[in-house]
Amino acid sequence: MPTALITGITGQDGSYLAELLLEKGYNVIGMVRRTSTVNFHRIAHIQNKITLVPGDLLDQMSLAQILEEHKPEEVYNLAAQSFVQTSWNQPVFTGEATALGVTRLLDAVRMVNRKIRFYQASSSEMFGKVMEVPQKETTPFYPRSPYGVAKVYGHWITINYRESFDIHATSGILFNHESPRRGMEFVTRKITYHAAMIKLGMANELRLGNLDARRDWGFAGDYVEAMWLMLQQDKPDDFVISTGETYSVEDFLDAAFGQIDLDWRDYVVQDPRFMRPAEVDLLVGDPGKAKRDLGWEPKVSFQELVKMMVDSDIDLLQSGKTPM
Repeated sequence: MPTALITGITGQDGSYLAELLLEKGYNVIGMVRRTSTVNFHRIAHIQNKITLVPGDLLDQMSLAQILEEHKPEEVYNLAAQSFVQTSWNQPVFTGEATALGVTRLLDAVRMVNRKIRFYQASSSEMFGKVMEVPQKETTPFYPRSPYGVAKVYGHWITINYRESFDIHATSGILFNHESPRRGMEFVTRKITYHAAMIKLGMANELRLGNLDARRDWGFAGDYVEAMWLMLQQDKPDDFVISTGETYSVEDFLDAAFGQIDLDWRDYVVQDPRFMRPAEVDLLVGDPGKAKRDLGWEPKVSFQELVKMMVDSDIDLLQSGKTPM
């Protein structure tokens, strides 16, 4: 039974990846950071099947101890300060966790066992002010937020450790990926949750920022399969994971409110508070390399994804449960 360590296991991607690895017969170790409010909602249904251990990307000793004790063959680094808007308010913390945290974990791998296969969660936000359309593995980076800058650092330090210490270290450059487990602070989940509230008569307004921004949106459950596939390759490499299709925030609103037979224009208010200081207008990836080398393709369409999220949020509100 192989052992895998997942940092950020309580997040959207971590929960889907843990499910996938359990299905494949892995012993799953999940690193959790000690905070005043620990949210296990996303993994509650599998919590008795995984081992949770305390650790922190800001504390290298804790990372080395986890590797020494649990001896994972694979490490998936999904933990980060991952919300772009927050990175403007907490740029130093974002750098510590999302950039230097990668270095601490890689260095722990270097010191404890260089045979460990390492996955780094890179991001399409690294492309920022895009240099070419669509974006692929060779597209130059031009990040437009502290989060994007931190992810570029994490991406390049992964490549440096791969080339300098012969570590099987791979980066997945994932474009936007959503699900019913998406955090409430992200625009997609904000839209579907408020659409559900409006449908049920629990709200009459939704405040958003830029409606023209275009993104390449896929399903998180599809994307974690690509992460696993990357670490099964003989040689480490970097891969863009995306659908190759782009939609605007307006398109997302059309799809979400279309599910409840309402016109979003009657409810949405643009609010300057939600505008980014530097906007990323167009992200669309070229997943050709992943399709060719990994045999990976997204299964869930944009319309299916939005429907899944709206239906889930209606069920959630009707059940009276706390949102993830």
